Amino acid sequence: MTGPSGESSFGPMLSGDGRPGQLWAMLPRELAAVFRPRLLDVADEVLREIQRTIPDYARPLDGAFGKALRAGVQAAILQFIDRIATSGPVSDERRKVFVGLGVHELAQGRNLDVLQAAYRVGARVTWRRMAEVGTRAGVPSATLCVLAEAIFAYIDELSALSIEGHAAAQARAAGALERRRRRLLDLLLATPPSPSRTVQEAATAAEWPLPHRLVAVALDGPLDVAGLGGLEDLEDGTPRLLLPAPTERSSLTAALAGHRAAVGPPVPPRQAARSLTTAQEALRLVAAAVLPDEPLTWCEDHLATLWLRKEPFLATEVSRRRLAPLTALNPKQYNRLAGTLLAWLETCGNVREVADRLAIHPQTVRARAQELETLFADHLRDPDDRFEMILALRATLT
Repeated sequence: MTGPSGESSFGPMLSGDGRPGQLWAMLPRELAAVFRPRLLDVADEVLREIQRTIPDYARPLDGAFGKALRAGVQAAILQFIDRIATSGPVSDERRKVFVGLGVHELAQGRNLDVLQAAYRVGARVTWRRMAEVGTRAGVPSATLCVLAEAIFAYIDELSALSIEGHAAAQARAAGALERRRRRLLDLLLATPPSPSRTVQEAATAAEWPLPHRLVAVALDGPLDVAGLGGLEDLEDGTPRLLLPAPTERSSLTAALAGHRAAVGPPVPPRQAARSLTTAQEALRLVAAAVLPDEPLTWCEDHLATLWLRKEPFLATEVSRRRLAPLTALNPKQYNRLAGTLLAWLETCGNVREVADRLAIHPQTVRARAQELETLFADHLRDPDDRFEMILALRATLT
């Protein structure tokens, strides 16, 4: 087919430098009329080749899958021909098709590698057919080269639309899952405990299997705990985290490094609120220098102190009754004898152990033991009195 000057009317409009944004303007619009009637059956050829070469798509083209794939191939071909005719962008209606393909891939549990491979197969088959048609119609080779470049630039556009759909759907799914997990966290930490059936249904919806035992973690501020696989709420003033009870401590200690945090005792899911309350109390006692400021405070290591501090009035009453003989002493004497008394009681009067624990000479231990014998007399031998003295000393010396 030739123009008035005798040259082919399909010659490229060389008004640009070949960049993707200018490719469509370089193609004669008359090409659309040449290709449109001869490419109506290329969609079936593309589909066959996709199924032959891509295992994920090698199944019957029925149902939603077949409908989506067939619609995508047909829309891609028709839109390409329309682009030649108008040099315009992808229409909104057809744009939705390619965005939807990205959404569909996420729903199928796939990344976009498979879909992008299908796009490349479609481009290869379509180019082969268009080259055959164009050659028979007398389209110059220079124009066919521009056409080939336009096809693969077009495939990049479609891939970008599918990436957009995939990413948007992924964000929506992540947001919905996050909301369901936040609801599960609230149900587990509710007081009184939420009904077991409600919690189990929420756990299923949140895709978070309920562990046999879990721990609550109290934090002094927000931090990135995404890799721990727990339930978290780090946005309010009292960050909280629920995790399956760890079998070893090192990984959690490393994950929370640099932050003050306390791990509550392992409990069944129904008692998660108690684990959190204990962890929050431990964090408060660390800040008050009652508990040691360790990299990570494990409540299991401090249960006696936490128990005593839970009821300060009762701890004070036990101390008043059982440590009364020490009240007449000055603070230095009190601390010296109280510390010796606790070590003496906890070691069942083993002089050598008391000396090692307090870093003093055994003879000094014996001298203090005689002083304690004078002050407490038979109370040192009564099991109930000894028990209450140990509790009182731990409450006052920690």
